[in-house]
Amino acid sequence: MKLALAPMEGLIDEHMRAFLTRDGAFDHCVTEFLRISDQLLPHRVFHRICPESGNDWKTPSGTPVHLQLLGSDPELMAQNARRGALLGAPVIDVNFGCPSKTVNQNRGGSVLLQDPEEIYGILVAMRAAIPAHVPLTAKMRLGYEDKSQAIDNALAMEAAGVDSLCIHARTKVEGYKPPAHWHWIAKVKEQVRIPITANGEIWTLQDYKNCQQASDCNDIMLGRGAVANPDLAMQIKNQANGKETQTGSWLSRLHDMLWMIQETIDCGNTKFSAGRIKQWLVYFQKSYPQAIEFFQEAKRIKTSLQMIELIEREITRLNH
Repeated sequence: MKLALAPMEGLIDEHMRAFLTRDGAFDHCVTEFLRISDQLLPHRVFHRICPESGNDWKTPSGTPVHLQLLGSDPELMAQNARRGALLGAPVIDVNFGCPSKTVNQNRGGSVLLQDPEEIYGILVAMRAAIPAHVPLTAKMRLGYEDKSQAIDNALAMEAAGVDSLCIHARTKVEGYKPPAHWHWIAKVKEQVRIPITANGEIWTLQDYKNCQQASDCNDIMLGRGAVANPDLAMQIKNQANGKETQTGSWLSRLHDMLWMIQETIDCGNTKFSAGRIKQWLVYFQKSYPQAIEFFQEAKRIKTSLQMIELIEREITRLNH
């Protein structure tokens, strides 16, 4: 069983990847997508989307980071995939799942699921361009408006030379609304020979078990659930080994938020640090009732210093 950390635009950046992979529970993670539109991107752009490229494409704890590309021009996708591979990316991943209206309007992400032949052409060009030892993988949804082409899309990806496929168990139109249709992943898995990873709506250990059973997949990718409960990946890994891991306390999460603020400040993102905590608190409310009231205070905060003071006051209150 392998666990992957999902790419989430604007949320799981290098700071969040460093934090969520700190205990070694994830087998790999994936960058936010690098959009390919009209040129062969310079080296600095690859390093910006994946600062871990300066650490042999690994997080500080040693978890491999895969490079994800998004676009529809076969030649440009191939050229940029080759550049990423030559820069050391251990795996090149392709985004066929992003539901963003802006991205879709520019022929990127899930809109391509309406045309399996186009997907095939993009991936064939990419596979031919990157060294044979570098795996090419893809992430898709079950479809755009419906699931009628789910199997055709997966077969097209397999035929094009994709080594493995991650499937988010909803269509573009379904967005992130529950439920996730894990049983549909099993339908796709029956028709292809490449390894399949299941993804979507896994918030708890029980969700993981249900997803694994319904999708018939051993390998799982976590996204929002790992952000809401940073201990979820380790809980899953330990459960597979007959052990138990308790969810960290609200006090431990407050200390995690202080770590994140300092991490972003140290990397020159002082203006962003308070907003990152507000963003994180939205997800924490799924796992921690205490986060609901705390968020009401935090959402009015403007600066990182004010956020640090608020968190430290809460820590002091809990410790007394």
